[in-house]
Amino acid sequence: QIPSGDGCLTAAVEGDIEAVDKILRITEIRVRYTLKIPAGTRAAADRALTTHESRCPAAVSVRSCIKIVITADVTEE
Repeated sequence: QIPSGDGCLTAAVEGDIEAVDKILRITEIRVRYTLKIPAGTRAAADRALTTHESRCPAAVSVRSCIKIVITADVTEE
């Protein structure tokens, strides 16, 4: 397990709102994680990041109508 407290995991989120058929809609959400992980846990962190969107209740709820882009800056300490 990779720790997420004490500033080990932060996220910056931004999105785009566009007029679609004259109705404002959220069309894209971008999430950029900054993750500080213990040395030797990079494979586990990469696995978690790869599967995150498919297991996140918020992402699963909206991904059929809103594009979601997830990126991460990972630092081993």
